[in-house]
Amino acid sequence: MPQADPVPAAVQRVVNAAARKGVSINVHVLATTTHTAEDAARSLGAELGQIVKSLVFVAPADAGGLEPIVCLVSGPNRVDVARLAAVTGEAEVRRATAREASELTGFTIGGIPPIGHTRPVRVVMDPGLGRFPEVWAAAGADRAVFPVAPAALRSLANAVVAPIIEEAASATAAPRSSG
Repeated sequence: MPQADPVPAAVQRVVNAAARKGVSINVHVLATTTHTAEDAARSLGAELGQIVKSLVFVAPADAGGLEPIVCLVSGPNRVDVARLAAVTGEAEVRRATAREASELTGFTIGGIPPIGHTRPVRVVMDPGLGRFPEVWAAAGADRAVFPVAPAALRSLANAVVAPIIEEAASATAAPRSSG
């Protein structure tokens, strides 16, 4: 398909990763940044919950390195690190720095996609994304996104769907018991 502008290499990696799984994705390049979920929702005219945030966490790996864990989270939600630790079995999991996220995925924050990383990553998906028939995920650049059905996203990313988000503020008014 002819294009006026060349596709950035990072976006092409995402397209190629989907194609290797037999899926053709339709990348949309927006006029404004999608650096935050709110920006993306506004630009797309979508609900905030339809925006997939790809958040990078790390856990200690053998030989002293770091293992990336990408969490696919619905726009308004935040990852509960204790829940993520329980789901992954990684007691020392923490949020990656911007530099670590870039080095471990090959993408910069604001454009980190669910697929196409430069190395294998574990992916955990927020079940809240399944409320929508279609969600929007980053496609490798801060203005590039693609629509996808949540089930297809799970399959493309080899994601484990698990409860990893913080409970709503009203539901956590009382401290949760750890035992």
